[in-house]
Amino acid sequence: MTAESAVVLPVLVVFAMALVWGLLVVAARIQCVDAARTGARAAARQDPTGAVVELARAAAPRGARVTVGREGDQVRVVVVASPPLLRGLPFEVREEAVAAAEEAVGAGPDGGGGP
Repeated sequence: MTAESAVVLPVLVVFAMALVWGLLVVAARIQCVDAARTGARAAARQDPTGAVVELARAAAPRGARVTVGREGDQVRVVVVASPPLLRGLPFEVREEAVAAAEEAVGAGPDGGGGP
């Protein structure tokens, strides 16, 4: 019985650690998705870039990098973070959100806003 315990116990510990690590990665991913969406909504409202970054960082995991860009009538917010407790591993979670800028929403081809 002791020999079996000596083999099974480390395997169970490693399995439990892998489960916890997986949960931390999923939690970080959800936070990054929420942060990117929050930032994209703020950027679509034409908030200043600094305010958009601060809003996204507030919702993102600690130490996340936030970038804001504009491509035509769309704004893009990208959030990249390392999962907590795993900062030494070369693993990052990256999420992005895209939104139409409010000035362009509903604008027709002639820029008049109607069909």
